[in-house]
Amino acid sequence: MADIEPYENALDAIPGAHPYPRSSRYHDADIGIHRQADGTEVRYTKRRLLPPLPPRPEAGDAQDESRTHTVSAGDRPDLLGRRYFGDPAQWWQIADANPVLDPRELTDEAGQVIDVPLPGNGGERRV
Repeated sequence: MADIEPYENALDAIPGAHPYPRSSRYHDADIGIHRQADGTEVRYTKRRLLPPLPPRPEAGDAQDESRTHTVSAGDRPDLLGRRYFGDPAQWWQIADANPVLDPRELTDEAGQVIDVPLPGNGGERRV
């Protein structure tokens, strides 16, 4: 008997069903359609806006949704994604938990402290 793929995996094989893989920060993003003057449709991913970050808890306060990481020389966002989530492509969850515009800002200064969301705890913020 052949292995049966889960329903979600079957959808991933249909072109246009999921423009981004499940591990992508844009998986649940809205897709817009722009119609050009000649009638051609151009699909695009709508902006993904994030709510403001909550203030960082004081030392000793409970941190239910994240932990901190002190950046070391040689750290990179993809290496932190692999370390904390088992997948280097999940670096974006760490970027979302910190006030950075460029993911390289996460690790550009050894000694800085960044927040790392706990896996499975709703750490990624999707809007």
